[in-house]
This record gives sequence, structure tokens and C-alpha cells, in this order.
Amino acid sequence: MEIVKDIQSARERINNIKKEEKRIGFVPTMGFLHKGHLSCVEISKKYSDYQVMSIFVNPIQFNNKNDFDTYPKDIMKDFELAEKAGIDLIFLPDDSEMYKNHLTYVNVETLSDHLCGAVRPGHFKGVFTVVSKLFNILLPDVSVFGQKDIQQAVSIEKMVLDLNFPIKIIIAPTVREDDGIAMSSRNKHLDQEQREKALSIIKSLRRAEEIIAQGSIKSKDIIIKMNEILRKGNPDKIDYISIVDYNNLYPVDRLTEKNVIAVAAFFGETRLIDNMIIEKNNGKFKCIY
Repeated sequence: MEIVKDIQSARERINNIKKEEKRIGFVPTMGFLHKGHLSCVEISKKYSDYQVMSIFVNPIQFNNKNDFDTYPKDIMKDFELAEKAGIDLIFLPDDSEMYKNHLTYVNVETLSDHLCGAVRPGHFKGVFTVVSKLFNILLPDVSVFGQKDIQQAVSIEKMVLDLNFPIKIIIAPTVREDDGIAMSSRNKHLDQEQREKALSIIKSLRRAEEIIAQGSIKSKDIIIKMNEILRKGNPDKIDYISIVDYNNLYPVDRLTEKNVIAVAAFFGETRLIDNMIIEKNNGKFKCIY
């Protein structure tokens, strides 16, 4: 496994791989790797020959300085896990390498209006900008994003389409701990009591699945039941429980052909998100989380 820290070296290595006519798979990360990241690598390997991972805690996507300053890091463990997973190249730039006299930004309108976009101003502009830069530097054929960050993943699908990036975007299923909580680097900040309370998020999604199976399709009815479960976990703050159309991520009054039910809540200072995709097939709804 190679590690490069500057754009020029990364481009030289990628150009050499392209000359070998190998397909490049790419998994962007902010480090502190867990099984969710590694599952993305496994999926990437099915569609490509050479695996690239970026590790970069992107400062311009944080609208909370404390969140940026406290973002967990363990770079040596990241290297070990990445190599075991089959990563061929790690791109490890610093802030000055990625943002030299930077004046240009990328935004995806409409898709970032709701959910996390509504409560984290500027976040997605930072995400889309850094992902665009990474795509241009590393020239992947395939890139894998996790369903846990569904707004990010769906928006990047649209960004790639609109800006004509020749990249296949794959959305990987959410990977969960044994108790059902979605794997996240931020889980490290939870103490035992907060961790137990945070299970109310997945419990609220499971409750939604139950009442959908019973025939409820009105968003208001589903959200009321989810809210009852989530509040039993006594979160410090609920950012949202929302049901949106999958394609434009705008709130809907009732379930249609494909929707997302998304939750965001704070436990202590730690903000957690989770979701499930609802697809209608042959008149029945299937929940994917």
C-alpha cells in the first residue's frame, strides 16, 4: 500500500494505473475507519481493479468548530485497517494542499435544502466541493458512499450526473453494531448512558417499519409514532424526523414509490443520524436500513 500526501504525486500514480487500463475504485473518508468504511471498500473491489482511499478531515464542511477540533483521529490504525482491506493507495493531503488560495465552491441546489442541509448551513457546499476536488485529482471509475449519509450520497449522485463526471456512484448499505446503532466515527464520543439512549434512533425506525407494514402511509402518522419512541431515549435535542422523496429529498405528505425516512438527534454533544429507504414493489413497501 502506498501513501501519498500531495496532489502531484497522487496524479502521477493514478496516471500510471490508468495506463495499465485498470479500473479505479475510490472510497473517500475522514479517517477513524470502522466496518462501515471497510464495507465500502469490499463493494468497490467488486467493480474495480485498483483501490484508492482518501483520508482528509475536510474543514470547510464543518459548521461547528468544536466538532472539527474534536473529530476522532487514529491515523496509524487507519493505515493498518486500509491495508488489510486491500487499499492500494491512500491519498493523505493536509488543509494547505487541498485549499491553496481557494475561492471556488460547488453546491447542489434543492437536494441540500432539507434534512441536514437545513440545520447545518454550509455543510454540503463543503462536502460537494471536496468530493469534486477528489474526483478530479484521483479520476476514479467507481466511488462508494454509505447509505447512513443518505442526503450526501443522493446529492453526489446528482452532482456527478449534472457535472458529467464519468464515475459510477454506488450507495452501500448501512453497517450496524450488534445492537443496531449505525456505525459512525462519532460514536466514540458517546458514554455508556448516551450510547444506550441513542438506540432510540434505530428503535424509532423499526417502529416506522411496523406501522407501515400495518398500512400507515401518511407521513404525519408515522412521524408521531417515531417521535414517541425517540423521545423515550431522552435525546438532548432532536434536529428532525422527516419523510422525504428519494429523488429530490423534499418532504412528502404520504409514502410514494421511493422515500427516505431520516432522523437526526443529539445525545450530549454528539449528533447522530440514521435513515431507512422505503421502496414500493408490487403494492407493498420494503424498508431498507
